[in-house]
Amino acid sequence: MGYQQYGISPTLVARVKQKMKNKATKERISGMLEGVSKFDLQDTAKVQRLVKSSASVLKENLSQAEEQQIVRFVVAQKIDPNNTFHLIKLWGMFR
Repeated sequence: MGYQQYGISPTLVARVKQKMKNKATKERISGMLEGVSKFDLQDTAKVQRLVKSSASVLKENLSQAEEQQIVRFVVAQKIDPNNTFHLIKLWGMFR
């Protein structure tokens, strides 16, 4: 799996996936990501803010190292949230 190459724990991913099944939590995260562009997702500072905000909503206490691993992963994926293919690729990575 791609995210593991960045040092992101499968246990953390499993916890986040479980928490995202809660409709209210999913809506809060979706609201935070509304309007985010591919340029935003290439800006390390913006991605770091999104990671911190998301972790707060999910009540995940991330270490500095975990935050940096997630930020590096997101930036490296060159995600375009308006490109369906990119979203499908991400979906497949975390299934």
